[in-house]
Amino acid sequence: MKKYTSVIFAGLFILALSSSCRKQLDLAPVSSVTDGNFWKTADQFDSFVAGVHTQFRSNNAAFQTLGEMRADIFATDPGTNGTFTGEATQGLERLWTQNLNLDNPGVSSFGGFYNNINQLNLLISKLNSTDIVTAANKNYYLGIAYGMRAFYYYQLYRSWGNVIIQTEPTSGSTLDISNLAKAASPAADVLALIKADIDKSTASFGTDYSFRNLKSYWSKSATLMLKADVYLWTAHRGNAAADAATAKAALTDIQTNVPALQLLPKYSDVFATTTKGNNEMIFVSHYQFNEATMSFVQSSFVPQSGLIANFYDSLANRQFSPTIDNWGGLLRAPVRIAAFRAFNDKDSRKLASIQPAYQKLADGTFKIAGCFTDKYQGEQNAGARLITNDFPIYRYADLLLMLAEAKVVLGESPATEINQVRVRAYGSNYDASTQGFPNQAIDANPTEAILQERFFEFVFEGKRWYDLRRAGDSFVYEHTTLPSSQAYALFWPVDRTTLTNNRLLVQTAGYASF
Repeated sequence: MKKYTSVIFAGLFILALSSSCRKQLDLAPVSSVTDGNFWKTADQFDSFVAGVHTQFRSNNAAFQTLGEMRADIFATDPGTNGTFTGEATQGLERLWTQNLNLDNPGVSSFGGFYNNINQLNLLISKLNSTDIVTAANKNYYLGIAYGMRAFYYYQLYRSWGNVIIQTEPTSGSTLDISNLAKAASPAADVLALIKADIDKSTASFGTDYSFRNLKSYWSKSATLMLKADVYLWTAHRGNAAADAATAKAALTDIQTNVPALQLLPKYSDVFATTTKGNNEMIFVSHYQFNEATMSFVQSSFVPQSGLIANFYDSLANRQFSPTIDNWGGLLRAPVRIAAFRAFNDKDSRKLASIQPAYQKLADGTFKIAGCFTDKYQGEQNAGARLITNDFPIYRYADLLLMLAEAKVVLGESPATEINQVRVRAYGSNYDASTQGFPNQAIDANPTEAILQERFFEFVFEGKRWYDLRRAGDSFVYEHTTLPSSQAYALFWPVDRTTLTNNRLLVQTAGYASF
């Protein structure tokens, strides 16, 4: 057992480094303690790669907050003092009311992303100087590391714009960016790094399009999805034809070389605990019983079991039961009733994503009281619900709708891709003459049609705010509570602690610093 001790420590990112308590992190190479105790066997590299994915999973709550919580999905409905189950929002309302500042930043310490960026920097450094790992694994792991680092910097770029670029490993098991005396780089330089890392990732993967560990490891397809996302972002910002063509090529590359990817026939099956690693998933954060659960769901997005029992499921004409509907959560971020009602009743995504709760009136009729997300049903164990669904980062429906988006920019018809998504959504209720593109009223504006389809498809997958941002500022002002007069707040503020500890950082333009 002793020979595996260092492997376990690496997987958990517990590295014994004497400098971890220093307030100012220097930029020296990783300490000799780490070099002396690790990176000696292929198994240790394998374990470290598992560790960076474990750390990635721990960032899902931040991905969800940054990618969705300021959009038009969650809010306390007018006329109520709290959520319909009586919970206080505990500051989450600042997200959907666009009321953020350095003391209430929504997300602190840049989401904690730099901790894993530091691990990825270390992995890249060690892979580039080893001959212990097989060539196939070395290239695959470099593809993971460059691709995942680009993903993190894309979150930072879209959320804060100017951020610190750090591509060399620092001493210490983690990198606390608030204690790193280094200034932010211009957003243009961050974008250049993202694109360069994407290119290094695709080159490292080469012709290897395989998936590992039930799609829970980063792959070439994940990098190509990220590439499409990034180039669509820039296509909407000045380099339309060339960048949209690059995005389209990345997506068709996946379709050509990974033909097994496809939409599942039934929408709800995509997220089920019994269908993990299914043909629609491209990259997921993996959760599993007795390993890890999606705790951020129960901390803010689903109700207490006892409180939900005061309401009814009107479709089933039944009162909720604390033994069947035992969400065991705290509903601090309810889904807006208007968001639920935006779906067509024939759209299977409506009830597969959102659960409405009703009051039963004296005359036997029902009045909607509120809604909450129920896309992730989890599993039952000893009378408790455990949210062990995989959290999708990229899936095939995303590919189709980004491909439709690229085609619109290029002046091509997006009908094929949009209608594949709509056919699955409506199932036996699908009528091309009324639901198919271009026959819905919204289809007169293809960009709005795609944004609406993505809204319906990706509720609670951390995409809506980013989708609106990618399409352009005007779409943010149209669909959210952020007014055009507050344009600076398209970005997020830097928290007080980070600004205090790293005096070379400056506050996001428009927000008060101190």
